[in-house]
Amino acid sequence: MKQLIECVPNFSEGRNPAVIKAITDVIEGIEGVQLLDVDPGKATNRTVVTFVGEPLPVIEAALLAIKKAGELIDMRNHSGEHPRQGATDVCPLIPIANISMEETVKYARMLGERVGKETDIPVYLYEAAATKKAWKNLATIRAGEYEALPEKLGQEKWQPDYGKNEYNDAVAKTGVTVIGARDFLVAYNVNLNTTSTRRANSVAFDVREQGRVKRKGNPITGEIMRLKNGDPKRIPGKCKAVKGIGWFIEEYGVAQVSMNLTNINVTPLHIAYEACYDSANKRGLRVTGSELVGLVPLKVMVDAGKYFLKKQNRSVGVSEGELIKIAVKSMGLDELTPFDPQQKIIEYQLQNKTNQPLLYSTLKDFSDETASESPAPGGGSISAYVGALGISLATMVANLSSHKRGWDERWAEFSEWAEKGQMLKDALLNLVDEDTNAFNGIMAAFRLPKGSAEEKKARSAAIQAATKNAIEVPLKVMQLSLETFDIIEAMAKIGNPNSVTDAGVGALCARAAVHGAFLNVKINTGDLKDEKYVAKVLKEGERMIKKADKLEATVMKVVNGKI
Repeated sequence: MKQLIECVPNFSEGRNPAVIKAITDVIEGIEGVQLLDVDPGKATNRTVVTFVGEPLPVIEAALLAIKKAGELIDMRNHSGEHPRQGATDVCPLIPIANISMEETVKYARMLGERVGKETDIPVYLYEAAATKKAWKNLATIRAGEYEALPEKLGQEKWQPDYGKNEYNDAVAKTGVTVIGARDFLVAYNVNLNTTSTRRANSVAFDVREQGRVKRKGNPITGEIMRLKNGDPKRIPGKCKAVKGIGWFIEEYGVAQVSMNLTNINVTPLHIAYEACYDSANKRGLRVTGSELVGLVPLKVMVDAGKYFLKKQNRSVGVSEGELIKIAVKSMGLDELTPFDPQQKIIEYQLQNKTNQPLLYSTLKDFSDETASESPAPGGGSISAYVGALGISLATMVANLSSHKRGWDERWAEFSEWAEKGQMLKDALLNLVDEDTNAFNGIMAAFRLPKGSAEEKKARSAAIQAATKNAIEVPLKVMQLSLETFDIIEAMAKIGNPNSVTDAGVGALCARAAVHGAFLNVKINTGDLKDEKYVAKVLKEGERMIKKADKLEATVMKVVNGKI
């Protein structure tokens, strides 16, 4: 399995498209790297770039991008709302798949070392890659920003991790770069109906973990209260793992609370939004919307959608797309610019639709492909799809029941049923293409060379493995379709009585899916040499067939009794 890391460099240029394109071109020029997002900001004069790939290609792409930014961006002429101290201001690496944070730290240090050796740019390491405890915090390294570099560089305490500790003409142009390894961070801005940076800061201080400085008497002008070590005492903010400041964005004519959510498991996006909303209201302000900078994991949007639906006492067992739509509208993520889930959600960017052509085809295209002379998709894929349609009907009944007039107190009960139904539906839909891929796997195994004895042995083993996989997929369809009966039966018995026939059709579909998938299981066992495995599978299949028939009969008795 491939190791994947994400790289999110922030470049101090957000107004010149030619410069931004020149930087992203070198990233896209590295084979094995996928550029996911380019998010320029005119007011901040900063562009956040997101790309992903295996570690070594990502390191190469990041190095070339840092070099190109150093060539094209002159920090002596830079100004913008966002804190910064270098042409490539910060360059974090984030573990995405099959790689630990410890391994990611090694790659961050590898990148830092190469930048230090191959350029004149001083490099500091931060977050998990930091070599000093204080430098884990980016704000500590960036204290004083670019303007402080002449004073800082040359001091022993500001010795960079890589590169020279001196301020010269080269550094005057490029500034310094901070490289690190961190968990997924969400950059998130909440819009306010004010132009006052001070008022936006007040909201930010209420929300961010660090809070605000504690003062005697007047909370704004009073003397700062201090700890024994001289550090100021602080009044903590509402949200842990959140950093934030207030600023005015001339481009939009509004002030914002600009936040970094450093641990979305501790403070999810919707909780940060709600905290800003509450603080703004108390201060006579109003939240008008918000914006995401860069990409977010799918879970962030799904969790937000469920949160806002629950606030309305509505079922959360709706489709993924509907949950995302609710999240976007609830937090006003489309107020300043359109919000395209395909571009803003990292899993959608990484989706390999070429490996799931049926799932992303239209109904007509699916039917046409099934009716063509190609042997796949066949009965296995259709069985999976029929099973998905069956549970979709039951899920519909659950959602209709959750907001039936007079049943308001039961919304959570039906929401839970609907949520389970959505999970089974999605699992069965994924098996539509998996069944076709399993068939193609058998065909690929048969096409392997069979000249030498060793080749024949390898070919035979490949055929047996592919055949076993072609049995396991429809067997999974049977298992999942059988699981759907719990929901289908419940909706027939306790769901909206006006939709009882929908539950009945769902039961017919579920039974058809079990029977259809078992036909695929049986025909593939004929080519398998593992007799013990075959006997076990056929016995299990017969058991599920009998159970499906019994459950369908139970549901249809309920349905016919209510018609």
